[in-house]
Amino acid sequence: MKIHEYQAKDVLRSYGVPVPPGELATTVEGAVKVARSLQAAGATLFVVKAQIHAGGRGKGGGVKLAKTIDEVESLARDMLGMQLITHQTGPEGQTVRRLLIADGVDIEKEYYVGITLDRARNMDVIMVSTEGGVEIEQVAEATPELIHKAWIDPVTGLQANQARRLAFALGFSGAQLKQTVKILNQLYNAYTATDSSLAEINPLTLTTDGEVVALDAKISFDDNALYRHSDIAEMRDLDEEDPFEVEAAEHGLNYIKLDGNVGCMVNGAGLAMATMDIIKIAGGEPANFLDVGGGADVDTVEAGFRLILKDPNVEAILVNIFGGIVRCDRVAMGIVEAAANLDINVPLIVRLQGTNAEEGLRIIEESDLVVETAILLQEAAAKVTEALAE
Repeated sequence: MKIHEYQAKDVLRSYGVPVPPGELATTVEGAVKVARSLQAAGATLFVVKAQIHAGGRGKGGGVKLAKTIDEVESLARDMLGMQLITHQTGPEGQTVRRLLIADGVDIEKEYYVGITLDRARNMDVIMVSTEGGVEIEQVAEATPELIHKAWIDPVTGLQANQARRLAFALGFSGAQLKQTVKILNQLYNAYTATDSSLAEINPLTLTTDGEVVALDAKISFDDNALYRHSDIAEMRDLDEEDPFEVEAAEHGLNYIKLDGNVGCMVNGAGLAMATMDIIKIAGGEPANFLDVGGGADVDTVEAGFRLILKDPNVEAILVNIFGGIVRCDRVAMGIVEAAANLDINVPLIVRLQGTNAEEGLRIIEESDLVVETAILLQEAAAKVTEALAE
């Protein structure tokens, strides 16, 4: 689960990471109120930052400096409601509904700090670079030697010598070295305590008055651990998520929308991946990843069809079920009832194998549903090809 920058800063602030003062605003009037509050506390420069779940906001016009309250008001009016386009949003962009109004700081130098899981080593890795303010992927591609890493033993955690080595790699010494070591430890504590999958400060900034502060923050959480963090789960912003995926989650479905023309409904992530492969081999392109799981019933199957049919790019649907925990006859009943409630106006290919597969095929064949059935995966792929060619 992703959260906004202002939320990530609140999380880091709660673990002691120094963050410039700032507050959320959802209206122009709210932005002015926050700016006046910051001004009363001594701020002479303000940063108006669009809050969307995407990087590259500055290049897209979503991060602006303001020297006066009037400028804050003007920028807030321009940004709220704008369609912000960055390299991570795609050409359609993302609607700006929230702004972070923060105290501007005078920047001496920018750095990068991030923690994530290195799946190859099965260990968390903390990375730092002197190339802050730049996407870390760009740094890795152009100048990988400027990224310094330390792998963290899950038993012992981040060690003092590791934190010092990374701070030295950034060129810090003296008071700034001590500040940076402390920040690295605080960031790691926040990362582990909240079951994060990514915790990133980009940029970590050295100000002209010698302070090291987190100027931006990005945190993503492990969805499977959210049951342990009700406070974090409440930070979820459904406006920033794909509406298809939000609807799928409400029905207990694992759904990811893709750009293809063949909708697929499968049980099991591995079988779903294999199904998408066979669709591509057959000459089609998968329109989605949809795993109905092991507890699929009539309601689940119907919800899956509704999601697939909402995609205007879908030209055929392939249902590929291997009956194990879920029975094929149960899925077949779901298909028949879903067809009675929905207008399935594209070719439908159904492959059922495993528990009660014969009973499931009998239910489908005795229904009024116009459907092609298949036994082998290769046969199902061939029928997908034929359907797309019609």
